[in-house]
Amino acid sequence: MWDKAKSLAAKHLKPAFVNLEVVSTENPQTPEISEAPDQEIPCPEGAVSLTDLAAERDQLRAEVADLQDRLLRRQAEFENFRRRSERDRSEFLQYAGMEMVRDILPVLDDFERALKIESSDASYRKGMALIYQRLVDTLKKMGLEPIEAAVGQDFDPNLHQAVVRFETDDAPDNTIIEEFQRGYNFKGKLLRPAMVKVAVKPAS
Repeated sequence: MWDKAKSLAAKHLKPAFVNLEVVSTENPQTPEISEAPDQEIPCPEGAVSLTDLAAERDQLRAEVADLQDRLLRRQAEFENFRRRSERDRSEFLQYAGMEMVRDILPVLDDFERALKIESSDASYRKGMALIYQRLVDTLKKMGLEPIEAAVGQDFDPNLHQAVVRFETDDAPDNTIIEEFQRGYNFKGKLLRPAMVKVAVKPAS
């Protein structure tokens, strides 16, 4: 039986080993790989090269930098516009208030003239004085400030208007000797100069 199995193995296995090549394991030889010269490997159709990607990246960076610069400029322009609008609005409100107060000044002048007139009715005079004082207080809250033009005070052309120049030796030169109409400032700005009479030295 053993002999029969041996003969069958030889019959069927021998053809499989006929074409096998014996290779020595002591000095194995690696197959030689031919080295191709350095050359650019062509990209497959539809693929993007590294050069194109770098160019696109640089272009995107430039666009981002330009957008950032434009954004900063727009923000600065908007901030300047906001500040300018607030300043214009404040100046408009102040100018509007100034014009309104300027129109009320003649009424204030009439009250002052009326209070200088003697009246036999004490109640009437007291009522006039109360109305005048309330009007003055209201205008002061809005920013109205009277200009000092007392007798003997030096004449200031920035605050006073010399309606009459009177030659006299009884008062120092260029001093106020009479006030015709009171002047006013509004929030630090000249609203109306005081109309005064100014003393000057007599001509020799």
